[in-house]
Amino acid sequence: MRDVAVTLIVFGVLPYIVMRPHIGVYAWSWIGYMSPHRLGWGFATNLPFAALIGAVTLAALFFSKEPKRIPMTPVTVTLILFLVWMTITTLFAISPDEAMAKLSKILKIQLVIFLTLMLFNHRERIQGLVWVIVISLGFYGVKGGIFTLITGGQFHVVGPPGSFIEGNTSLALALVMVLPLMRYLQIQADNKWVRRAFVAAMGLTTLAILGSYSRGALLALITMGGFMLLKSRKRGLLIVALILSIPVAVAFMPDRWMGRMQSVQNYEEDSSAMGRITAWMFAIEMAKGRFSGGGFESFTPANYHTYAPDIVAVLMEKADGRYQGAHSSYFSVLGEHGFIGLFLFLTLGFLSWRTGAWVMKQAADSDSLLWARDLAGMVQVSLIGFAVGGAFLSLAYFDLLYHLMAILVLLKLQVAQSLAAGNTDGQSQLSRDNPKMSMQRRGGY
Repeated sequence: MRDVAVTLIVFGVLPYIVMRPHIGVYAWSWIGYMSPHRLGWGFATNLPFAALIGAVTLAALFFSKEPKRIPMTPVTVTLILFLVWMTITTLFAISPDEAMAKLSKILKIQLVIFLTLMLFNHRERIQGLVWVIVISLGFYGVKGGIFTLITGGQFHVVGPPGSFIEGNTSLALALVMVLPLMRYLQIQADNKWVRRAFVAAMGLTTLAILGSYSRGALLALITMGGFMLLKSRKRGLLIVALILSIPVAVAFMPDRWMGRMQSVQNYEEDSSAMGRITAWMFAIEMAKGRFSGGGFESFTPANYHTYAPDIVAVLMEKADGRYQGAHSSYFSVLGEHGFIGLFLFLTLGFLSWRTGAWVMKQAADSDSLLWARDLAGMVQVSLIGFAVGGAFLSLAYFDLLYHLMAILVLLKLQVAQSLAAGNTDGQSQLSRDNPKMSMQRRGGY
């Protein structure tokens, strides 16, 4: 039944994509983030829905009168350079066939990111994309939170099989990144029941993050919570909710969860943690030994022995001989694409943050741009969540990260257009008609 439902939805939306190509980005994002076809057990599980939607979207865009220009900003230029460099490192990869397969997958993801940059030139479309992301990933947050409540936190919360977020740690980081977007939609909602629904969803999502047993995600959640307070309007209730909910949620988790979290303090005695550290050391040696890094899929036992024989001895002794992947977005990029790749990756994050800061500053005094300020602030919080959690998880190529960067670029364009049009008087028409509403939106509660 699930297979039939997903198939009918996908084929039912194709005519709308033909008429409005941006709907294809919505559909692709839903398939990419939620992977609803993976929730069934029948014929639809392995159907190439994303490829079908992508092909129809490209064809529709070709015949559409929609603008077909990619905005050339520091963020997009750096992203293009990063993709070019990854293509070069793939040509010189240690395992070229495996690397080429991985590059192909990444370029397909980036194609949708550039389609987003081309097509989402209206506030309504940007808002719609945020809703799609929140619903798609929030489904697993709510579902995982309920699962954690029912089982008393005794089992790991995991994501849909065959997706970027299949593993418990990957899902946890994705949920950390989507929490600020939930907060944004809550702030923007006028209906009190919608706001309350988002409060419940954020609480359950927090439980799901804890239920993943991911230590990196816990650190990201704590750090992100502090930044959310700094970046959010209407922070009064948020402060109360954080003070009350986090201790209760942590106390709810079982003893073995506490034991795993406390192992961060004694990482020398944890073979898994030591395995990660040796993987990071290997990444450094790989980058030092190969100018272009090892290319995709280069964290293998054979390469450990070839490029870091001294580290193998440490691996055998302290990490129980377990060869691991990078388990870090930064060291993953470093090992696979060298120091140039890491520089471009970090520069991309820095420029995205600066873009968000510009939007918040320029939109600070305009009620008509309040939505852009709020969204930029919450996207920045999501990036903080990734910056911390990504240090311990290999999600450097996760599409959500680049979608968030694209949203910041689009917000900058929206604000710049508004400033150029002279819509900077600090009051929208709605606020002039209803001064009380303007006061509520600025003052918070």
